[in-house]
Amino acid sequence: MKIKAAVVGVGHIGREHARIYSQLDDVDFVGVYDIDENVCRRVAQQHRVRAFSNPAEICDAVDCVTIATPTSTHFEVAMPFLLKGKSVLIEKPITNSVETARTLVDTARAHGCIIQVGHIERFNPVIRSLQPLLTHPRFIEASRLSPYPGRSTDIGVVLDLMIHDLDIILSLARSPIVTIDAVGVPVLSKGEDIANARIRFENGCVANISTSRISPDKLRKIRIFQEDTYISLDYQHQSGEIYRKIESRITREKVPVTKEEPLRLELASFVECVRRKDEPVVSGEQGYAALEVALRITKLIEENLAAHPPKSHQAAV
Repeated sequence: MKIKAAVVGVGHIGREHARIYSQLDDVDFVGVYDIDENVCRRVAQQHRVRAFSNPAEICDAVDCVTIATPTSTHFEVAMPFLLKGKSVLIEKPITNSVETARTLVDTARAHGCIIQVGHIERFNPVIRSLQPLLTHPRFIEASRLSPYPGRSTDIGVVLDLMIHDLDIILSLARSPIVTIDAVGVPVLSKGEDIANARIRFENGCVANISTSRISPDKLRKIRIFQEDTYISLDYQHQSGEIYRKIESRITREKVPVTKEEPLRLELASFVECVRRKDEPVVSGEQGYAALEVALRITKLIEENLAAHPPKSHQAAV
C-alpha cells in the first residue's frame, strides 16, 4: 500500500520535497500547502496534486507530511499532525527552542508516530559509505561556506548551516560535551552570519567548526582524524580521500562512492520508516540534541557580542 504524503511550505526547500514525493513509486503524493496562494497553486499544478487551503485539511488526507516552513513556525505547524498520529519530517532545525522541541518529541512518542529531522548530510553517500570506518575520531574539522542566501535569515548561521555539521559531529563523537567555545559576528543579518565553535567531548575528541553565509563560494567539507587514519570528505561533490599509516608509509585512496541525491535518499528512508514504524536515521531526539548544542553556541556568541560590541554599535550607543 502506498504511503500518502504532502508538503507544508513549498518555498526553496519544500518544492524539492514535492518534486521527489511525486517521483517515489511507493508514495501517493496528495498535495501541498503554502501561505502564498499563488506559489501553492503553481506547485500543485506542476505535480497535478491538490492545493490545500490550510494545513488542517491535510491531516485527514495523509499518513505523513514534510514541514518546510520557517523555523519559528515548526512547532505550531507540526503539533496538529502529531496529535492526530501523523508522522512528520521537519526541516532542520526541529524548532527554535529546546522547550518546543522537547514537546514535539514527547507528543510524537505519546501518539505512536515518527519525527524525522531534515539533517540531510546524514544521507550524503560519502558519509554513509564511511560510517563503519569512523569509529574513534580524535579531531574533527568542519567547514561550511555559502553565499548570502536571502532566505532563512530569521535565524543565524549557526541554526541555518552549522547545525548540519553539529548533527554529524554528535553522531561521530558519541560522547557527552565537556566544553564549548564560540565566536560569531553579524554582517548582513540581525543574527550571526559567520561563526566558529570548538567543542571538547568527554572521550577526548575535539571538533572545530567554521561556518559562513557571506562567502563568494560554496564549500562543505569535513576532515576526521583518528588513530592511523585521516579522512577528508567533500559533501558538495560527494568525494573523499582516506590516508592511512601502514607500517612506516602513508597510503592514499579514494573513497568509493555511488553518487545519489541525498534528499531523495532522505525522503525514501522517511517513507519506509513511516511504513514500518521504524526509528528514523535522524530522530526527533537527535534533532533535539543538535538544536540544544546549536542554541548553546548561539548564546555564547550573543554573550561575546554583548561584552565586545562592534565599533559601529558602540558609536550608535
